[in-house]
Formats: sequence, C-alpha cells, structure tokens
Amino acid sequence: VIIYADDLGYGDLGSFGNKKIKTPNLDRMAKQGVRFTSFYVAQAVCSASRAALMTGKYSNRAGVLGALGPASKNGLTREHMTIAEMLKTRGYATAMIGKWHLGHHPQFLPTQRGFDQYYGLPYSNDMWPKHPTAKFPDLPLIEGIKTIALNPDQSKLTTDYTHRAVDFIKKNKDQPFFLYLAHNMPHVPLFVSERQRGKSAGGLYGDVIEEIDWSVGEILRTLQEQGIDENTLVIFTSDNGPWLSYGNHSGIAGVLREGKGTAWEGGVRVPFVARWPGRIPPDRTQPEPAMTIDILPTLSRLTGAKLPAGKLDGKDITQLLITEKGAKCPHEAY
Repeated sequence: VIIYADDLGYGDLGSFGNKKIKTPNLDRMAKQGVRFTSFYVAQAVCSASRAALMTGKYSNRAGVLGALGPASKNGLTREHMTIAEMLKTRGYATAMIGKWHLGHHPQFLPTQRGFDQYYGLPYSNDMWPKHPTAKFPDLPLIEGIKTIALNPDQSKLTTDYTHRAVDFIKKNKDQPFFLYLAHNMPHVPLFVSERQRGKSAGGLYGDVIEEIDWSVGEILRTLQEQGIDENTLVIFTSDNGPWLSYGNHSGIAGVLREGKGTAWEGGVRVPFVARWPGRIPPDRTQPEPAMTIDILPTLSRLTGAKLPAGKLDGKDITQLLITEKGAKCPHEAY
C-alpha cells in the first residue's frame, strides 16, 4: 500500500515535530516501523513527482515535467513501465484511488497503465471553474475511463477514497494486491468532512491533515481485521513540500528552507514512514538518503518481479527498510 499526500510538508506530522496537528495513526506507523528523515522526491511539483514514483526514473527521463492540466495533450507513455504494470507480472490485483495527474486522456489513465481499477480526479483539485485567477473547465471525477460526475463535493473526497480503499483490501485479502491511494489533500483548495471540521488546533489545514491521518488509521485497521497486517508493507509520503504561498492554508517545512516549486530542501524533502510488522524493526529512524525513485526497484526485490527494461535511476533500498543483513524477501522465503 502506498499512500501519497499532496503538498504535505516535512513538519506537518507529529512524528516529524508538529505540536498542533494530531496524527496518532501516522505516529503509530512510525513507532511500529521506520521513519526516514532524508527522503526526497524527484521534483517539487505534482506530475513530475508522480511520474518518478511510478517509474523509478527521474521525471525528465520519464518525459513528464511540471504539472499537467486540462489543456495538456501528453501524459506518461507506455515506454515507461509503472509499478502496477510490474506487479501485474506477479499476479497482483491493482487499484489506483485518488489523484493521478499523469495524463487525463483515456490512453494515459490508470486502467491503461497496469491498474485494474481507478477512481478519482485526473489532476489537481484547484483546476476547476472556481479557481480565483485562472479559467478551467469542469473538474471530472472518473471511474475507470468514464467521467461519473463534474465538480464533485470535495469535502467528501478523503472519506470516499478511504471507503473505496478499504473495500478493495477486503475484496483482495486472499491474493497479492497493490493499492495506490493518492489523496488530493492538502493541496488547495482545502476541503474536509463535516465530521472532522473544526476539530484541530491547527485550523482548517490541521483538520485536513487529521482527516488524512484518520484515513491511514482505517487502512491499518482493515489490514489487521482481515488478518493480513503482517503480510502488507504500508508506505506513507508526500509528492512535494508545502505550497507556502497559501499562508495558513499550507503546511510547514519544519526546519527546512522553502517549499513546493523550489529545489530547496523544503520543496523536495518530505516525510516518509513505512510499516511492516515482523519485517521492518519497530521504532527506528533511518537518516540515510532515499527517494521515491527507489520504491519501484525495492518492490521488485520484495516481490520477485522483474525490473523494467531500460535505464532506471532508483536503487533497491530493502536493506534500509529491513536493516537485517541477509534478511529474506517474502518471495525468497518459499
């Protein structure tokens, strides 16, 4: 399970020093697993960051730059294999829920790139008619390759995504699965459910982060209830640092300089937490540098899936996760 937040800052989680925003589930993940303190994205902007995550390549090599929008003609091409396509070769069920942002035309959507199912927004949630300074068409909510709604109620998105993620886990508990849950939040405009509104000492932004933390808790609870907790690696990170120009509607980079859209540490260095009971030793801080481009080759090693052909920029960081020299990966244990 990869949970990818949007514009969440290095200093937004309790386990990374935040004193106002309560993130008990993510803090528990860190306590039960590992917290990387020098984890980086390939670029400090949406589409480029996601292209690197999905392919194990720097985004320039993957051919996706900046942030794609409704007027974009391009997307992530078939030349570049995704994590989902790689894991399909090992019989994994795959689902993408949330913000895709790697091309909104049918040939670029997740169900054409290795995912069995897709539900979410094809690009950023601010690319809609209510944008204060730019003109955008109606924002589509897509299931598979079909638009099922326009300008959906964004206050329901985090909850809706979470319920669909839980359903996917329950339906696929008896087989290998890959779930990519990419929340639209806390990218502006900020939306939160009525259930969570006004609860955080961190204001509206804090409400949004605490709802994402609730979502993480629902995923962890489901894994435990379905009896697959010790057989599932869960990763949480962000696509880039906070969009600081939005003031109290943005997060913080903590001790780091600057934020989204810059090459300073606050733009490209993000929180990373991984949990895998029985595989990842608990309550550990990993200071060695790693990146989102390392996730694909690491999952290749852990699952026994063959690496994509051609040049990859990422490296296998299994030993940084597990730490025990000679530790067997799951597919090597059989």
